[in-house]
Amino acid sequence: MRIRAERDDLADVLSRAARAVSARSPLPILQGLLVVVEGRRVHVTGTDLDVTVRTQLEVEVLEEGRTVVPARLITEAVRKLPAGAVVLEATGGEVELTGGGPRFRFREMPADDFPAVPEAALQDALEVEGDDFIQALGQVMVAASHDDARPVLTGVFFESHEGALRLVATDSYRLALRDVPAVRSTVAALIPARALRELHRTIAAKKLLVAVGSREASFGSDRGTLTVRLIEGTFPNYRQLLPAEYPNHLTVARDVLLDAIGRASLVAEDHIPLRLQLHSGGAELSVTRQDVGGETEQVAGDYHGEEMTIAFNSRYLNDGVAAVEDDEVVLDVIDPLKPGVLRGAESREFLYLLMPVRL
Repeated sequence: MRIRAERDDLADVLSRAARAVSARSPLPILQGLLVVVEGRRVHVTGTDLDVTVRTQLEVEVLEEGRTVVPARLITEAVRKLPAGAVVLEATGGEVELTGGGPRFRFREMPADDFPAVPEAALQDALEVEGDDFIQALGQVMVAASHDDARPVLTGVFFESHEGALRLVATDSYRLALRDVPAVRSTVAALIPARALRELHRTIAAKKLLVAVGSREASFGSDRGTLTVRLIEGTFPNYRQLLPAEYPNHLTVARDVLLDAIGRASLVAEDHIPLRLQLHSGGAELSVTRQDVGGETEQVAGDYHGEEMTIAFNSRYLNDGVAAVEDDEVVLDVIDPLKPGVLRGAESREFLYLLMPVRL
């Protein structure tokens, strides 16, 4: 196997595939990248058996073949070569990388030991706008849990909803929901958020294909594919958490509210609630810590409803406001003991439900 390619292009395909490789894998072969050269392309695959990333690049093929190379070493070595053309060759149990003078040699890993991971099944995939989809994932994944003891909460639930693809995540303290326009949306699956975070770093493009099977989900573009094993289990019935209407509404400038939350967070900690006293003309934000002190400020806004004081975890509140894309954010509330909902003043595709803190 022997190819010639531009350094930056080769570094790109190697590093994107390497994002699926776990340095803590007990199987040494899984710390490598499968490199297959055929036709006019090099195909690179990285996997930890739960997530698989395949990338490809058109190169000058000097000799077809296949090999497995150490993922971290080969990726860093290509990056450290001088700019320009580089040559990657595997022969006699050794992988040689040269370009601009320097030469690296690595011991080849046995290609026959690399697991036979399934190809991405994209035959019946639905098509989404790449930028919108990546933005939507960023908005909802903030609410996904990091606690592996409750695996169903560590994923993003994909489902069809009124001709769109709905994405939902919750850690039981907050819930984020976003609808994404999609062509032919018929989906119901729970996909690990950990894998979805790699989409924009690996295969994101203007057009993305999304296909969900019984055990795996696949994402594809002209940059490659990402395949991930689905989470087994039943996602919580989130619909029962969404009241049909809210009688009280606060509308404020998003950036102003974010700045105010940021100042209050200097005093607050995760266990110290941030109070919002809702009244005509806006809200008063306040936080008090007995061992430190406190902070209070008025945030101008438009409030319609019954005056009340409701409290939230400051970090969770900040995450929700930051996820809103509109210039103005709306906080809908029922009473101090029921969840509030954050949304954009104009767009209706995204909402963020947040449990209050009892005072």
